Amino acid sequence: MAQNDYEAVDVVLVGAGIMSATLAVLLKELDPGITLEVVEAMDSGAVESSNPWNNAGTGHAGLCELNYTPESADGSIDIKKAVSINAQFEESKQFWAYLVDKGTFGSPKSFINPVPHLSFVRGQKGIDYLKRRFEALTAHHAFADMEYTEDRATMTQWMPLMMPGRDPQEPIAATRVLNGTDINFGALTKGLLDHLGAQDNARVSCSQKVTGLTRNELGWRVGIKNLKNGNHRELQARFVFLGAGGGALPLLQMSGIAEGKGFGGFPVSGQWLRCDNPEVVSQHQAKVYSQAEVGSPPMSVPHLDTRVVDGKKSLLFGPYAGFTTKFLKKGSFLDLPLSVRLNNIGPMLAVARDNFDLTRYLVKEVMQSQEQRLDTLRGFYPQAKASDWRLEIAGQRVQIIKKDPKKGGVLQFGTELVAAKDGSIAALLGASPGASVTVSIMLDLIRRCFPEQAASAQWSSKLNEIFPAPSAVLTSDAEQYRAVQSRSDAVLQLSEPVPA
Repeated sequence: MAQNDYEAVDVVLVGAGIMSATLAVLLKELDPGITLEVVEAMDSGAVESSNPWNNAGTGHAGLCELNYTPESADGSIDIKKAVSINAQFEESKQFWAYLVDKGTFGSPKSFINPVPHLSFVRGQKGIDYLKRRFEALTAHHAFADMEYTEDRATMTQWMPLMMPGRDPQEPIAATRVLNGTDINFGALTKGLLDHLGAQDNARVSCSQKVTGLTRNELGWRVGIKNLKNGNHRELQARFVFLGAGGGALPLLQMSGIAEGKGFGGFPVSGQWLRCDNPEVVSQHQAKVYSQAEVGSPPMSVPHLDTRVVDGKKSLLFGPYAGFTTKFLKKGSFLDLPLSVRLNNIGPMLAVARDNFDLTRYLVKEVMQSQEQRLDTLRGFYPQAKASDWRLEIAGQRVQIIKKDPKKGGVLQFGTELVAAKDGSIAALLGASPGASVTVSIMLDLIRRCFPEQAASAQWSSKLNEIFPAPSAVLTSDAEQYRAVQSRSDAVLQLSEPVPA
């Protein structure tokens, strides 16, 4: 290939999921003249983690997820993570409402619907924890509308599917927040990509795989292979975003940047039980989260969810964890072994040493029969019939392994943005609650990788227009929080009932 046989663009985004789609649309809103290309190996966007059946679709806002409110040694409940995630989700809603308000994004019902969020516990220890959690959270304005009950009649109203057949002597309790949501992240991603594709100097290229990342004085030379005809091409980009889900780690390693050294990945697969029987589905209008087993990963917190996908309601229960060496659902069994490097083998071995409980849990999950999965479901829904439920394979999650000065390495459940010091390349690693708080993560990326532009009058003005109350304000200003939430909910039609 000749030395100048390449196309120059401002930004290349690898992976056509919710992360890249969000960043690309944000950048085009901030600077309509920016030139960018999204490169996706699959034949369409939102095939992996953003696909609606590869995730729970929970609009994670800290309302029901008990692992976001850990119990401290003194018995107090730490609500910092729940408050932060709640504010970040409201920031995401502001962005989506802004796009819907423009009139070119379609109906919000295609991707977001109101579904109450409940927490449900069994046993006196669980009740004591839930009551303290309720008291701690409702002291903050973001959770002021949360309800608590130990009354079975009330719980029968809140979750009628889950109460018949339950031991009347078993101590149980629940909390409920009515303004929770269910999100079809696949539909949202495709909406963002369609919105992007209608603009000048923006391109989404599918069936294209990144085969090379070479740093130079202009930024990055990106080698790309067309998977349909085998042709190769190169792009020269000032900035590259690696938003390929589980595929981001190998790409980060390919870049060779110092900031990516020491990171490893631990892939966890998942499965759901899915019910489409209208008689059963109609009895449950909620996302009900409970407590995880000791030693299980936070992403395996059991929950029974109402899902709304393409206008049709279903129920999902799970997730049931599993293990595979693939980093993507459509990846290779060589993904994990090929990710091992001299700079990350130490942290990976340390994590293996310190996580025997997790290993035992995953082995147990992998060995489960369908009847054992149904037994777990019956802890939520005692009268569940096997004929109503089928197994659905969920997406892959690659949890972060990173260096730790004390332990050698730690396994991190969450997301982490890894960026080069010069801001020319960034990768997003990790999993939940990523999709729900994508906007906040991408705003952080913009501040870190585009600091001069972000501080300019043009970008600052636009950011203030899109986000009248950023997450930092939402955590501390109750009046602003209520005003912004009310407006976003109205635009997103979250006061209207979910489709039948």
